[in-house]
This record gives sequence, structure tokens and C-alpha cells, in this order.
Amino acid sequence: MATYSSYLLPSLVALASYLLGSLSFAVIVSRVMGLNDPRTYGSKNPGATNVLRSGSKKAAVVTLLLDGAKGWLPVALVASFGPSYGLGEGTLALAALGAFLGHLYPVFFRFVGGKGVATAAGVLLGLHWALGLAVLLTWVLVAVLSRYSSLSALLASVAAPLYYMLGDGEFWTLNPSVLFAVCLMSLLLIYRHAENIGRLARGQEGKLGQKKK
Repeated sequence: MATYSSYLLPSLVALASYLLGSLSFAVIVSRVMGLNDPRTYGSKNPGATNVLRSGSKKAAVVTLLLDGAKGWLPVALVASFGPSYGLGEGTLALAALGAFLGHLYPVFFRFVGGKGVATAAGVLLGLHWALGLAVLLTWVLVAVLSRYSSLSALLASVAAPLYYMLGDGEFWTLNPSVLFAVCLMSLLLIYRHAENIGRLARGQEGKLGQKKK
């Protein structure tokens, strides 16, 4: 017979991760710092890149760190303390997806959220520092060369599951549940950047640091 931890604890972890992910820090930080709602200018995306278009680098950095932290925290907690409660890789995957989906579809903000780049990075760092670092370096490299945040996110999204598979046996043991979570996050990131892909193709995409019009 399955114990309560087989279903109840993983469900609670997924729910708590989703609720944490639902905190849209782009909106919260902008309100606290007296800035315009990021959903009303630029790309209208409640994320750090669009907050940067307000002209406040401080607000953008705070948003970036908090969005990343809410992805990292539940995953890191499950990875560190989960085994003591019988929670394995499946629950780790649930925590990752819960935090990420919370950012994309936040219950506290009428299910209209950001694109999930910073939160996904936090999740990957929580899964393993080497995985998160590799994806972040990919994002930074593309951003420096192109100055397109969206292009950086797209290429990093494609790279994430590849890095996870390549790291098997060296940094971690590949787990199907975690691989599924990483692949699903990557697909959702690409989907959420569909409009950006169109603007990139037309040469109309805004660059990093470009202020709102």
C-alpha cells in the first residue's frame, strides 16, 4: 500500500512551488519602486528585460534575482531535504514545473505571467549548479554578441535539455522525470517567445537596454 508521502507530499510540493512561482516580481517590484506596470509598455511582458526598458536598472536586477530565486528555492529544498521524506526525482520534477508554470500562469495575477527565462534559470541551478551555469553562460554569450534577450533565451532553451543529457554520468545521473521537466520548460519557453521569433525575423525586435517608446 502506498504511503501518504507517495501522493500527498508530492502534491503539496507541486502546489507550494506553483504558488511561489505565481509571485510576479516584475509587477511587485515596479509597484514598490513607483514605476509603471511592466504590463503596460514595451513588450508588455512582466519580466526583468521589460522592466529594464523602464530605465531602472536597479528594478530590473531585483526582478531578475527574485524571479530566479523563486525557481531555485523549491527545487533546492526538495533536492536537499526531499530524500529524508521519501521524495525522489519525480517530486523534484514536480517542484521544477510547479515554479515555472506559476510564473507563466500566476494565480495571483489572473494567470497572465512572464516568459519564464529567469525562473527557468533558477530551476536549472536548483537541479544542479553546473547545468544552470552552462545554460546561463549560453544566454550571456548570445546576449553579448547579439544584444537580443529573446534570441539568447531561445538558444539557451534549446541547449538546456542537451546539456542535461550530455552531463549524464559526469555531473549527475540522468532521470527521465527530470529530463521531461527540462524538455517541457524548453518547449514552453520557445512557445512563449513566438511573437519574438516573428519580430526577430522582421528585424523589429527590441534590444537589451532599449527604453520604452
